[in-house]
Amino acid sequence: MERRRMIKKYYQCQCDEEEEDEPLSLQRLCLFSLAENMKDIWTQDYAHKYMDQYFFRYIMGPFSLLPGDLIQELLCVLSQRKLLSRAALHLLLLPQLHTLSLSQSYNLVTANLCSLITVRCQSLKCLDLSGAQNVSSAALCSLLGKLPCLYSLSLAGTFCDGAVIATLARHCSLLQHLDVSRCLHLPPGALLPLTLEGPKCLTSLLAMDIGLGQHEDDGPASAAFLLLGMSCLQRLAMEGLGQACVIIKKGDFAVTDGFSTRNGVSCLTELWQAIVQKKELRGLDEDGLTLEEKTDRSLSLDEDRRTAAPRGRFKLRLREVQGLNLNSLDAVSSLCPDVHSLSLNCQNQGDDDDDEVSSQSIRLTRCLTEWSGQLHFLSLQFSGSLSELVPPLQVCGSTLCSLTLEGVQADGNPSLIALLRACSKLTALTLHIDPPRSNQEEEDDGDEHVEDWDLPCLAHLRTLTLIFSLEERHWKPLLCWTSLKGVLWSLLRGSVQLHTLALIAVPCRLDPVFRLVLDRHAEPLRCLRQVSLQRSDVTMETTMRLVDCCHRLITLDVSKCWSLTRRNITKLQRQARRCHKLHITWT
Repeated sequence: MERRRMIKKYYQCQCDEEEEDEPLSLQRLCLFSLAENMKDIWTQDYAHKYMDQYFFRYIMGPFSLLPGDLIQELLCVLSQRKLLSRAALHLLLLPQLHTLSLSQSYNLVTANLCSLITVRCQSLKCLDLSGAQNVSSAALCSLLGKLPCLYSLSLAGTFCDGAVIATLARHCSLLQHLDVSRCLHLPPGALLPLTLEGPKCLTSLLAMDIGLGQHEDDGPASAAFLLLGMSCLQRLAMEGLGQACVIIKKGDFAVTDGFSTRNGVSCLTELWQAIVQKKELRGLDEDGLTLEEKTDRSLSLDEDRRTAAPRGRFKLRLREVQGLNLNSLDAVSSLCPDVHSLSLNCQNQGDDDDDEVSSQSIRLTRCLTEWSGQLHFLSLQFSGSLSELVPPLQVCGSTLCSLTLEGVQADGNPSLIALLRACSKLTALTLHIDPPRSNQEEEDDGDEHVEDWDLPCLAHLRTLTLIFSLEERHWKPLLCWTSLKGVLWSLLRGSVQLHTLALIAVPCRLDPVFRLVLDRHAEPLRCLRQVSLQRSDVTMETTMRLVDCCHRLITLDVSKCWSLTRRNITKLQRQARRCHKLHITWT
């Protein structure tokens, strides 16, 4: 429980401090003051006299008496405000620090800094070095070999390779979460030490886009070994995961023999037989079974060993899966009944035939039905029309909190409205969508009867992102979906918790949308923190009203909004300075 609390606090630390709704505490204000004066006061003497002259095992003052939680929070504030320097980091690397995230300051991570972490922070539990390209594999091995308390580690986008994974397997026995995504020097086979001698409590492994060069097709075999060899695994992101489930379900372990030989490990069939034998011993020891029931179970397990097939009873503990395609979804739904987070690529492998797209929709509906009532997060890449996704979302949408759709073709309001009705509990909605191929127009009756429009609203929505595809050579989108105005108005006026709004290259005018909301339902927009209206048709009058009404707004991106001039932006910036702190982007 303590470890879960620490990991949760670690991720909460990554949130922007401006997300707080309550007034800032005195402690938080003091941390902001420390951050703002870090360069001119707190690090000045150390930077000028000692930083490059000596190697201190420990530093006494000015922060050495602070508790670890406050040091961690101060590091977060410095990172978020782009104020974290090498000198500040030196002074804050203290023995009581348990969480260190340098993903926003990865340029500061060097071999020398890793040496400092090694000697000063041996009790680290959470470490994030994502994107650190200045540290070699050898330096990472030296660092991780001396951090035995780690249970959350992110090396995404680093030079992590097989040697680093082997070091982790030998020295970090408490590790629960590992992210090695985008590590191009890490082939899939190099993950095998995690199953053979690695941490026994690893529950989360993210390894998307790894490997470069030969044996790139080893993903399915490696994933199959991970699934069978790591009984605690609940979260896995890896290319080949779906095919690995197909291999396990069919018991076709022989296809991985070449992979086993190259990596010098026992074949997957032997690993499966060991699992079956373990289940047999556990099953025959169960109290309360009659002799006949024990005999039947023994015969069944004996059949499993002989045929090397799971026979439908073997289940994986996975709850979050990424890296799947539609062809493997049947096997995943059969082996993983507890999934609540799913990332799936349904893009057509062949042509864009309408019958093929319809068939994909039917298969997707059937598979998602298996997780109906429990799916919370869903991400789909789908090349068909939005209407083809309505049936699948109707079977699982009632429990969805987050939905991301990419590559979908818009085909008018009815399908979009049906989608919103099916997913009424969403807190985050992201659509990367192609605009309609034909004009979707309406008769403009004005705004008099707007309250009578029967449109859905998402009361729990906090993040809304609509990105319409637009070729770079085009200056502005074709306004081919003017009736989208009503749906956008409905979403904005009903989403009273909306914090982040992105409407990119929208194929309708945004002035009427915001006018309707601001004239009738301004309350929802008062919670907005971040707004992006890139490449959209919005005027100075509307942006000025947004700045005046949204007092918590911290960023406004109106890049490539052709109706706005430099003079407009200058006026907006003057108005923002009078109201509140606001960063405006315009090009």
